[in-house]
Amino acid sequence: MSNEEIIVTQEGLAKMEEELRELKTVKRKELSERLKVAISYGDLKENSEYHSAKDDQAFMETRILVLERMLKNAKVVAAGDVNPDEVGIGSVVILNDIEFAEKIEYRIVGTAEADVAENKISYESPLGKELLGKKVGDVISVNAPMGVLQYELLEIKAT
Repeated sequence: MSNEEIIVTQEGLAKMEEELRELKTVKRKELSERLKVAISYGDLKENSEYHSAKDDQAFMETRILVLERMLKNAKVVAAGDVNPDEVGIGSVVILNDIEFAEKIEYRIVGTAEADVAENKISYESPLGKELLGKKVGDVISVNAPMGVLQYELLEIKAT
């Protein structure tokens, strides 16, 4: 991972800091205990519990390094930085899917905190790119594999 700026919301920064704290304290201790128990079983060569714990430890330590690097390079977009009249990083938008006449709510976030399951989309995603700078009433068109999707921007909520 390069040392380029990672754009995050205040909420995203707090989540990353909490995950890092959890990994460094609670999870490291739990893995240490798992390793001690696995080592007590004897022969490490064919000890699946030991190898599983070592794999989990390697994954966790890598995640810690990634989080530390992300936090070091984080640029926080504060709520006060968001113009309430146009879409920006941190904005919550309500869209009308023109084809299906459905309302959809998304929060525009940095790539590191995007999570479609939580309706958080990256400002770098096709829809996120099209939304940036738009105002209520604008129609947004997004090229998708199934064709062009169109949305009307109904509302921009303050966060």
